[in-house]
Parts: sequence; structure tokens; C-alpha cells
Amino acid sequence: MSDTNYCLSIVIPCYNEKDNIETIVKKVLEVPIENKEIIVVNDKSTDGTEIVLEEKIKPLVSKVVYHEVNMGKGGALRTGFQHATGDYVIIQDADLEYDPMEYTKVLQPILDGKTDVCYGSRFMGGVSKGYKLNQMANKFLTALSNVFTHQKLTDMETCYKCFKREIIQAVDIKENRFGFEPEITAKVTKMGHKIVEVPISYAPRTNEEGKKIGFKDGVRAIYCIFKYRKG
Repeated sequence: MSDTNYCLSIVIPCYNEKDNIETIVKKVLEVPIENKEIIVVNDKSTDGTEIVLEEKIKPLVSKVVYHEVNMGKGGALRTGFQHATGDYVIIQDADLEYDPMEYTKVLQPILDGKTDVCYGSRFMGGVSKGYKLNQMANKFLTALSNVFTHQKLTDMETCYKCFKREIIQAVDIKENRFGFEPEITAKVTKMGHKIVEVPISYAPRTNEEGKKIGFKDGVRAIYCIFKYRKG
């Protein structure tokens, strides 16, 4: 039977998202999970995000944590995970590409005792979501990661990764940028966890709309797959 008396920690890394952060936080607040801990990590934004966080977001969430220097997504997540106190932890990007109403889909296999780590896949069911070049890059990186982890993932680069809190807090995260994705996948695998995937929706934004991952991050991801293949 699924546990119904639990707290979900939602970690939101935030960098230059003044136009989106209020919208995504309100969407998270609408999620029908009774006990939610929302942690926003402002990664030294330079576009006025801090003003929005102080004036509008701080009263709505559990914690707002500020970095004094920009650390990247991995660094922001590392900080957020350290502050989490819920039973389970899920990652939420500050943009609007992912739908918080699907938390329960990603969380359910953990609540059902089928796994301790679950990813929300944008590519399950034969439906590929996102721009063609990004799809190809994501699928290549996922396939390469699978070679070493022996997981059977379809979307290693997904934002929606959900963990039992004690698992993610036991991982020594080194990567500060998007190398976090292959690093965490390799390290939870080395801990002996089989990662389950569930299909999720996805509404990609363009570089012009603020998408931050680029070619250099893809190269770094390849490096990280090889670097962390031994844990």
C-alpha cells in the first residue's frame, strides 16, 4: 500500500528566471500533495530574480537560499539537497518546460515500493518531445550512459528525478553544471539502485526564451559519463 503520510521536498535551482519563477512556484503550490517543502536556490542571478524572490516568493515557500557566486545547476541542486528535510526529493527546473502536476506520476513507483529512484522520461511510449537536435543529443547521451550503468533508461538528461531523501543526500555531488545528470545516474547505480522511468509531458523552450544548456554541456556530459563510470 502506498504511503500517504509523507513530505515531498521540491528543489528549484534558479538562475535568471525573474519572468518565470513566480509562475512555476504557484504551479508547484497547486500540486495536490498535502505536505510539500519548496526550496528555491538562487544561483547568483543577475536579472532581478532576487527582487522577485524577496518580494513575492519568500512568503510562499519553505526556504530561499542564496549563492554568493554562480555555481551552475549542479551546484544549486547540491545546496538544495542539503537543505531538504522531506521523505522524498524531486527536482523542478525554474522554467516552464515540465508540469508539476506530474509529480505524483514520478513519485508513485517509489511510494509503491518498486524503486527508490524514479525518472520522468520525455521519450517513453515512442513519443519524442523536444527539438530534433536536442532529442538526438539526449538519446545519444542516455545510450552512452546505459552502456556503463547497465540501466535501461530512455531519458537520463530529464529534469524530473525523484529520490528517497537519504539516497540523494548520501551522494557526493561534484559537478556544478549539467554534468550532474550523468554523475548522479552513475552514482546511484553504484549504490545498487535500479532506476525506474515513467512517461511525462514536456514543453521545450528555445535558447531565445532562456534555455541554458548548450554544446559545451553536451561535451561535458560525455566526459562525465566516462569519468563517473567507476563511481
